[in-house]
Amino acid sequence: MRTRAAVLCAAAAVLAGSVTALPAHAAPATAPAARPAWKKCGTGAYPTLQCASLKVPLDHAHPSGRQITLALSRVPHTARTSQGPLLVNPGGPGGSGLALAGFVASALPSRVAARYDVIGFDPRGVGRSSPALDCAPGHFRAARPDTVPATAALERTNLARARSFAAACRRKYAGLLPYIDTVSAARDMDSIRAALGARTISYFGYSYGTYLGAVYAKLYPQRVRRLVLDSIVDPTGVWYEDNLGQDYAFDDRHRALMAWIARYDSTYHLGKDPAKIEARWYAMRAALAKRPAGGRVGASELEDTFITGGYYDGYWPYLAEAFTAYTRERNAGPLVEAYENYGAVDGSGDNGYSVYSAVQCRDASWPGGWNRWRADAWQVYDKAPFMVWNNAWYNAPCAYWPTARRRPVDIANAKLPPVLLFQATDDAATPYPGGVTVHRLLARSSLVVEEGGGNHGITLSGNACLDRYLATYLTDGKVPRGSGPADAVCRKSPDPKPLEAKAASTSSRGSTLHALLGFRR
Repeated sequence: MRTRAAVLCAAAAVLAGSVTALPAHAAPATAPAARPAWKKCGTGAYPTLQCASLKVPLDHAHPSGRQITLALSRVPHTARTSQGPLLVNPGGPGGSGLALAGFVASALPSRVAARYDVIGFDPRGVGRSSPALDCAPGHFRAARPDTVPATAALERTNLARARSFAAACRRKYAGLLPYIDTVSAARDMDSIRAALGARTISYFGYSYGTYLGAVYAKLYPQRVRRLVLDSIVDPTGVWYEDNLGQDYAFDDRHRALMAWIARYDSTYHLGKDPAKIEARWYAMRAALAKRPAGGRVGASELEDTFITGGYYDGYWPYLAEAFTAYTRERNAGPLVEAYENYGAVDGSGDNGYSVYSAVQCRDASWPGGWNRWRADAWQVYDKAPFMVWNNAWYNAPCAYWPTARRRPVDIANAKLPPVLLFQATDDAATPYPGGVTVHRLLARSSLVVEEGGGNHGITLSGNACLDRYLATYLTDGKVPRGSGPADAVCRKSPDPKPLEAKAASTSSRGSTLHALLGFRR
């Protein structure tokens, strides 16, 4: 998960390995907790937001042992009758959910939001929860070594960075790391439920939050009232295989951006042939590897910046402007600005990456020898070079992680009420097959597909068709039923326009949502 810096952080502020089943006794009864003491913490964007904190056991197997603190947020229901708590999570792992509660409550139809207490939370280790992880402040300080290890020296340098990060986490958080994982976070959610005095909860998760929600449902199926999963993690590939799948999907999405730029040659003047435009992009990358723009945007930072376009096409006009300014005018200013806005990692990003690593490295087994990582990455690189090495180094600390590994949870579940799933066919971060897999594993689920859509996080982002299914489900629990892999299909949201026409064509709500979701799942 990578949070945005500068402009987007300001926006956020205002708001496969083997699989194991969890037996019933793996979810002990959640101990009663004191009710949260809610205090006003509203902002201009979300004036009714309230905040509180909740102590939970570090180790849920020893509820009387060491306690940690979760930060909570709430937009309370305003209708006479309530449907209870609706917990929301933006993904990551490592994403803060505090502002997301305000966003969801404001983006849902008022008649729907009025009947829920929308609850946000910072999962253990994240943001305002305590303790919050920050293993190696400044780990992504620009400019980093080139991600593509074209020489043995470059590979050694990047390996040293990965080992150093894992070692820093061990030194600072040896007593915490065994408990920073998805199963522990799911049990925290049930502590939140108990503290709210609710018999059941509803849950709405994006991205990695879909896996968190599915794990919660596996542990506590009797506690689930409604379950919405948007942009769905493939639980059979957690996490190494899922990351390899991302590499191919992001390469496809990057080429979609090149084709979009070709379509608007009259604006960007980079040509009408997407393949030639892509070649110019790689030429820009090679030049930046030798001489970083502004001393900050090298090849690695260029990748960081353009990876964001694989999550949300609303950034495409800004990325295209930066590309053409650097390539045609030798003006690095827009590229540096795009990096600062979309790619740079600030303090909250350092925290998010620390939690991302802690959760993913603990959740599942990873190849222990670097030879497997190297061979797989070069094999993918031959066909899909755009993100593979950037992604490999991002996850490489897991090769040296100091904790024992869990096995991924078998999320198959026939004990739930109807569940609603949303998936775009061209999503790069959580590719479409993951949605189909989860639809099969959750017996009473319905899958709504955005045909041709490539964004990651698709509800409450401006697509009225998708949002109607969401609102209906949250109102009365009704889901569509179809005969094929998808139970309902919506047209994709329109592609963006170049900047001069952008104000009339891009959903500001979509931009706000994607600022809150962050990157890396």
